[in-house]
Amino acid sequence: MSSPNAQQDGEEKLKIYFLPNLMTAGNLVCGFVALTKIVEAEVGSATFTSDIKQAIMFILIGCVFDLLDGRVARMGGKESPFGQEFDSLADIVSFGIAPAFLMHRVVLADIKFPSPEIGWVIAMVYLVCGALRLARFNCLATMGISSGKNFKGFPIPPAAGMVCSLTLLLLWCEEKGIAAREWRYVLPFMMIFLSFMMISSVEYPSFKSLDLRAKRPFPKLVAAILIFGLMIVMREYILPIVLPILFTVYLIYGFVRTRISRKMREEIEEEEDWG
Repeated sequence: MSSPNAQQDGEEKLKIYFLPNLMTAGNLVCGFVALTKIVEAEVGSATFTSDIKQAIMFILIGCVFDLLDGRVARMGGKESPFGQEFDSLADIVSFGIAPAFLMHRVVLADIKFPSPEIGWVIAMVYLVCGALRLARFNCLATMGISSGKNFKGFPIPPAAGMVCSLTLLLLWCEEKGIAAREWRYVLPFMMIFLSFMMISSVEYPSFKSLDLRAKRPFPKLVAAILIFGLMIVMREYILPIVLPILFTVYLIYGFVRTRISRKMREEIEEEEDWG
């Protein structure tokens, strides 16, 4: 039986840092609000598309919070096991449950499958694979097996971003009168593909080495601000098109990065031979 002093020592060793976990809490809240919006959206109502778009935006904002919490923790040297576990719990809500429910509500429930349970199975496969990916990541971290600058398997936040951005593109095409209803049949296969990519061994860059504190030349800073402002002002046109492209490029990059790296090494070796 453990003594009160031992329990107190264990509590003292548990480090909980405010700012990184505040970012993670923001991610979790975004996932909850997104789920609320999806539940409130009534199919066939005048506000259905608006509610679904709001849900998508909250999931994407959750991606931003997820990106920031790790950066803030590393910048302040405040990474902790508690923060890692809290981050995974938030991720499974914002990037697992919410996108799966979103895809079923908007796409899977509308497709005439031989059995209506097929839509639920596809959504559940995505959710389970996302949970397995997070569990594997935490286990490797606990065992001290670091992935370095790479993620093993497609990360769940980009997977959720892919699902949401494609859904946003589909809604945008329907609003603009573009024939995109046939593309609904592509999304279930994409969701299954993303599910298996999350538990795959394909490595993706984590961008952990990206130093936000590094000095940037003034023209690059101005260009970044202008691009960000343009995306905000023209979000109705840019986000449905740009976001699917960005997430698709990142997904494909995991397959081609080894060939690119090998080619670069060969070119360097050839230059050294000539030198």
